[in-house]
Parts: sequence; structure tokens; C-alpha cells
Amino acid sequence: MSERELLMTAVKAADDKRAEDIMVLNMKGISLIADYFVICHGNSDKQVQAIAREIREKAEEQGYNLKRIEGFDEARWVLIDIGDVVVHVFHKEERIYYNLERLWGDAPIENVQSELN
Repeated sequence: MSERELLMTAVKAADDKRAEDIMVLNMKGISLIADYFVICHGNSDKQVQAIAREIREKAEEQGYNLKRIEGFDEARWVLIDIGDVVVHVFHKEERIYYNLERLWGDAPIENVQSELN
């Protein structure tokens, strides 16, 4: 599976669980950690966990093993490392507070909405 397919697997899984304001930052040449950051949020602890769980399950179904998942039990900011793609699933208040989109403002935004429809 290509990194683009992995990216879309994560984005579609988040969308399936009604993650809000899904944004993909192209981190190539900006970060050594990953090629893409997916940022989204849920409106409750249960929804944040459901989004993270769905991303993990869909990635594993495609043959990817998660390198790491952090923050699942607290469900305020769950970080899912799938190698070339790192997914940040926030609770709405934490997303506003940490504002990763501004922090990584020099990263180009990938348009994935057309692939979701």
C-alpha cells in the first residue's frame, strides 16, 4: 500500500466515525517524523476513542501495524503513529487550545475532501 493509500485509509476511518474538521498537512520536507499529519476532532471522549479505534482497526486490516498510540484512555488528544502518517485526534477544546494547524502553518494542506465524497 502506498503512503497515499494509508493516508486515505486513516482519513476515511475518521470520517466514518464522524470526525469533525479533518485536515491533512503535508509534512514532507518539514518534519522528519512523518510525511502527513492528519488532524481532526470529536465532541466527546467516547467519540474521540471511537475515531482512534476505527483508524487503528482499518490500518491493521490493510496490513499496517501501529508504531504507537498515545492518549487513548484520557481521550483528550490521541496520537496514532502509523509510520508515514501521524494522526492527531483531539477533543474539541484541546484542538482549539493546541492549534496544531497554526503551529505547522508552513505545511501545505492536502485536499482530501474530494476523495471522501
